[in-house]
Amino acid sequence: MKSKVVSASTAVNVIKDGDTVATGGFVGSGVPEQLVVALEHRFLTTNTPRRLSLLYAAGQGDGNERGLNHLGHEGLIARVIGGHWGLVPKLQKLANDNKIIAYNWPQGIISTMFRDTAAKKPRTISAIGLGTFVDPRNGGGKLNKATTEDLVTLIHFDGKEYLAYRTLPVNIGLLRGTTADPDGNITMEKEALTLEMLAIAMAVRNSGGKVIVQVERVAELGSLSSRQVKIPGIFVDYVVVAEPENHWQTFGVQYNPAYSGEIKVPVQSIAPMAMGHRKIIARRAALELQSGVIANLGIGAPEGVASVVNEEGLLNQFVLTTESGVIGGIPAGGLNFGVGVNAVAIIDQTYQFDYYDGGGLDITFLGMAQVDWKGNVNVSKFGTRLAGAGGFINISQTAKTVVFVGSFTASGLKTVVEDRHLRIAQEGGTRKFVSGEVEHITFSGNYAMKRGQKVLYVTERCVFQLTSRGMELIEIAPGVNLLFDILDHMGFEPIIRREPKLMDKRIFRPELMGLGNSSDIRN
Repeated sequence: MKSKVVSASTAVNVIKDGDTVATGGFVGSGVPEQLVVALEHRFLTTNTPRRLSLLYAAGQGDGNERGLNHLGHEGLIARVIGGHWGLVPKLQKLANDNKIIAYNWPQGIISTMFRDTAAKKPRTISAIGLGTFVDPRNGGGKLNKATTEDLVTLIHFDGKEYLAYRTLPVNIGLLRGTTADPDGNITMEKEALTLEMLAIAMAVRNSGGKVIVQVERVAELGSLSSRQVKIPGIFVDYVVVAEPENHWQTFGVQYNPAYSGEIKVPVQSIAPMAMGHRKIIARRAALELQSGVIANLGIGAPEGVASVVNEEGLLNQFVLTTESGVIGGIPAGGLNFGVGVNAVAIIDQTYQFDYYDGGGLDITFLGMAQVDWKGNVNVSKFGTRLAGAGGFINISQTAKTVVFVGSFTASGLKTVVEDRHLRIAQEGGTRKFVSGEVEHITFSGNYAMKRGQKVLYVTERCVFQLTSRGMELIEIAPGVNLLFDILDHMGFEPIIRREPKLMDKRIFRPELMGLGNSSDIRN
């Protein structure tokens, strides 16, 4: 048989005008950088292909030039259906300028949709997204005026509401692995994540399209272990050997064997967080953990929970996970977000979302950018900034307990901890607890109440709990003035049924909290 190994330019030449292109990746992990660079070069030199539709689940970029930012050219892209937009400012600009059709759907919906596409199911049906901006009653995930077609519809089964997301044939799959043989069998031994690479390959194959896989190296025919082959060669049309600079394990590191599960590292080598309001928030949030729970950690402020748990020596009491497919260990942050060290298992992202969507999570820790009196949270859209929801909607709508974490105000907040008391040295210039309704409903407080979820909002100076009547203030930090430090910086007045109790003073001390020696972590 003829070898499937070709140059990147040869491979991307099979992409035609109007094709729907699906890409695998999570931030920088698994991103086929060589292939998107080659596609960009072809367009800039030949003005083809044109009017592509782009379909992807997790955000794939570095917030600057890499990843799907290579495709952010007018004329190259006509439509984007993406799970997260925050890392692709060049695509954001096209959407804001109404130069492309733009949708934001839950990351888990798109991830599992590839399997439905492979099976030629006309819709992906789920309760995920009800009550949020993805609900067709709230816009159906449309992001601009150029986007008019309804791709999400409301349906009913057995007296219950669901959303039906239209599946789309996929003409081109741009994927990534570690090793290929000449027949196109792909292994992923040095990849930090496996994501939905197999699901995309099958979706493309059954749509009559072409699958292109970027790898680090090529092995002798027949030399790959069948148990290690992640994408069988029957689904692969072209293999491209990447240049090293375009095949980093993540956008944060070129290669770390701990990320791919090849070695484990001493947890003592991970530096603890410095004392400050981020650590205060993480410590208070960690008090919501119970022994044996399975938890999810979001990006940003929630990453601090993992640091606190590790510092307190409690990692063996919980299972921390990320939606990318990492189970156990310590999730990484920044441009390494999505991967982890010392993981127990790394499974496909599609299966992780099956587990999440079915209610498997005991608790999740997620960020918050805007909150209103109903408990609605916005993390997806702020004026012209299209952050996107990512896996936020899947996770927040299905976890039994949801803990939103973040500073009380943003843009310049400075705090000081003195004698186990908190002092606001400089107030942030942006309110997070806003008047009226949040700009974009990424989390619906009303829907959470209907589902019976426990919902907390943890900041450095106070804690709120969602009730059927709205947001209730339940805790306040020692040293904080209720009127001057809290109420004066909110766009609404929270429910205060009794005097808020003081947050645990151990949260504000420089030494360990001693959680492992107390009854805080309940069995």
